Amino acid sequence: MAKEPARVLVTGAAGQIGYALVPMIARGIMLGLDQPVILHMLDIPPAAEALNGVKMELIDAAFPLLKGIVATTDPVEACSGVNIAVMVGGFPRKEGMERKDVMSKNVSIYKSQASALEQHAAPNCKVLLVANPANTNALILKEFAPSIPEKNITCLTRLDHNRALGQISERLQVPVSDVKNVIIWGNHSSSQYPDVYHASVVTGAGEKAVRQLVADDAWLDGEFITTVQQRGAAIIKARKLSSALSAASSACDHIRDWVLGTPKGTWVSMGVYSDGSYDVPPGIIYSYPVTCENGSWSIVQGLPINEFSRKKLDATANELVEEKALAYSCLI
Repeated sequence: MAKEPARVLVTGAAGQIGYALVPMIARGIMLGLDQPVILHMLDIPPAAEALNGVKMELIDAAFPLLKGIVATTDPVEACSGVNIAVMVGGFPRKEGMERKDVMSKNVSIYKSQASALEQHAAPNCKVLLVANPANTNALILKEFAPSIPEKNITCLTRLDHNRALGQISERLQVPVSDVKNVIIWGNHSSSQYPDVYHASVVTGAGEKAVRQLVADDAWLDGEFITTVQQRGAAIIKARKLSSALSAASSACDHIRDWVLGTPKGTWVSMGVYSDGSYDVPPGIIYSYPVTCENGSWSIVQGLPINEFSRKKLDATANELVEEKALAYSCLI
């Protein structure tokens, strides 16, 4: 029996990430090769013509799984009946802008999109926040869409997770698919903590610890961490544009694993609503290691945290608590 089409919303769909993301969704990379989709694309009125161009290209690509396209500048029409919402649209920080100015713009965007989603999305809609500051934008959306379950609002740290996998793969000259269980803790910012204390590599002689194979603690505790933390800036420097292809691909990975499940014995990183696990303050959206099953994520519990890691978990949590206070001050 053919499956019912899933309605997938992409906001900021005429932008760089949106343009990379919508063909991946239409091709089945996000939800599987047997899952038809109806794409809902939202952008702001000045981008309406570009958005229509994206719609034309989607039609021209003749994707077999794509059963319909809604391209609109109206949030209510965009959010109506959606099962999955990937929130890419946001206000980017421009030169000379203070953090509070950017936060204030994004608070008002996510306040209005929260109410459109809450009133018009399908029940049990899964939400992924990509637009920066992703963790705090997700928190604002959660605050203003109280009827959406908190477990259904997440933010993207899978890009950082995949960057960490890539760095280990390059260092050890092994396929990236053989590296698993890195962790991104905390904020999708340069305070994040890419942790390989629990990561392993599948070798011909079984699974081996990443730290044992790399055998260079100075690199793992120094350059590796800063490379992952600063990778976005390095790509902007090289391309003169921000990461779009890798961000879109990791958004697909995030939703696919959330909906279809993580492989047994493997966890991934997702920004989720903290319940206080690992002594992280509750009430912030924080990246944790999670496993997914039957459409739900669960934080991996009981991993030992050494003193080096503890300091880094706390530093990124402190930044998120400050961001939360800044965002709330914009609401007054």
